[in-house]
Amino acid sequence: MRVLVAGGAGYIGSHTCKALARAGHLPIAYDNLHTGHPWAVKWGPLVRGDINDPVALGAAIREHKPDAVINFAALAYVGESMIEPMRYYRANVGGMIALIEVMRAHGVGSLVFSSSCATYGVPDVLPVVEGTVQLPINTYGRTKLMGEQILRDACTAHGLAAIALRYFNAGGADPEGELGEEHDPETHIIPLVLQAAHGIRPDIAIFGTDYDTPDGTCVRDYVHVTDLAAAHVAALSRCEAGRFQAYNLGGGQGASIGELVDRARRLTGREIRTVAAPRRPGDPPVLVADVSRARQALDWTPAHSAIDDIIGSAWMWMTDSRSRAMQAKAR
Repeated sequence: MRVLVAGGAGYIGSHTCKALARAGHLPIAYDNLHTGHPWAVKWGPLVRGDINDPVALGAAIREHKPDAVINFAALAYVGESMIEPMRYYRANVGGMIALIEVMRAHGVGSLVFSSSCATYGVPDVLPVVEGTVQLPINTYGRTKLMGEQILRDACTAHGLAAIALRYFNAGGADPEGELGEEHDPETHIIPLVLQAAHGIRPDIAIFGTDYDTPDGTCVRDYVHVTDLAAAHVAALSRCEAGRFQAYNLGGGQGASIGELVDRARRLTGREIRTVAAPRRPGDPPVLVADVSRARQALDWTPAHSAIDDIIGSAWMWMTDSRSRAMQAKAR
């Protein structure tokens, strides 16, 4: 298959492009490079363009003639989404509408959507199943839920074949060292912890140490980016015309923030200073996915999502990439 990967120069998008190529497909990365990196596009062409630009998007589809689309293109900072909501609705919701309209105009009928566990908000039952009521508590989560709702309607009205994949906490890096997580600013907990281990930041803030959990810190479900990429490849062959499907993607087990820091200390051999900070509004004590539906329907297993594998691969990427950057600067 030829697959247009919107946001293919980003963290999860680039790992998925590699997985697509490994499976015999041709990924065409379509990215505005707002947060993506040209160096991460290695397995197919890079087309620079914005998902909200129907002219550029249509030109890319006419030239490369994809059989399907995977959509990662989105703004994804929760805090920023609450400060600049219109920007998030324009990019994430407007982008989805533009993408579907261009796909329809060019006869592309299958779409895999990068959704989020943020659509659930604060669930009242654990682990979280796909039928859990979706009540997002921030603008980012609302834009992802709207994206799903738009897809549902497009499947019913236009016969689109769509699958939404709701990620929990993505982490880790390509085990072969070709790709990794490079955000600016960085907001994800694992690279922040590892930056503290590396000496890039003085400490790591832990938001809430008095939750009703074994060590008082939040428990979260972590899934390796390589496993996420594999799920997208599997989803492409499960798309069915006129049907919307949704699946949770997580490791299927929780780890507390305190446990994550302890394991990072052991794996890196470094001291990691922590600073207790107040709870953040809306943070649930525990957030863990039930991934049985994805296991069965996608024939998918989170094979690399043990917390030590996630931290270890992220640390390898961080130390290797920092070393390369320093060498390049020295030259």
